[in-house]
Amino acid sequence: MLILLCGIVFLHVAVLALLFVSTIVSAWTVSPTSSSDLWYNCSTTNGAYSCQPGSTGVWIQAVQAVMILSIIFSFLSLILFFCQLFTLQKGGRFFLTGAFQIFASLFVMSGAIIYTVMSPEWVHPSESFGFTYILAWVAFPVALISGLIYVILRKRE
Repeated sequence: MLILLCGIVFLHVAVLALLFVSTIVSAWTVSPTSSSDLWYNCSTTNGAYSCQPGSTGVWIQAVQAVMILSIIFSFLSLILFFCQLFTLQKGGRFFLTGAFQIFASLFVMSGAIIYTVMSPEWVHPSESFGFTYILAWVAFPVALISGLIYVILRKRE
């Protein structure tokens, strides 16, 4: 049982790491001379590296908000798991923990979908999606699976 709990906590921490990296690192779209994320657009011109604040459009603010919400819900889910681990009666399920983690997965999915649909208006055609954009998409199913594991999981002795 201890190995199962360690595995679940490891999966949850992996989801949190994916969410943090995908939200913070500046590589949602990349090209040989520039990169951009949810917060900044960085470019290299004549050997000088400069970053400007990102777009102030409503859609990018929505992506920023749902990515932050996904981190908050995933973090709260981890705290709730530890609280329920010590307070839940035997045979009880971790429904609240699972619900928060599933909400986190839905938020990251929403953010990635909004970015995918709206980025052609904002991103230059020479740029391509970067690794943090892909990490956001990877975080979605991993968080969803983690949330479903919490819902199925029963507390034992």
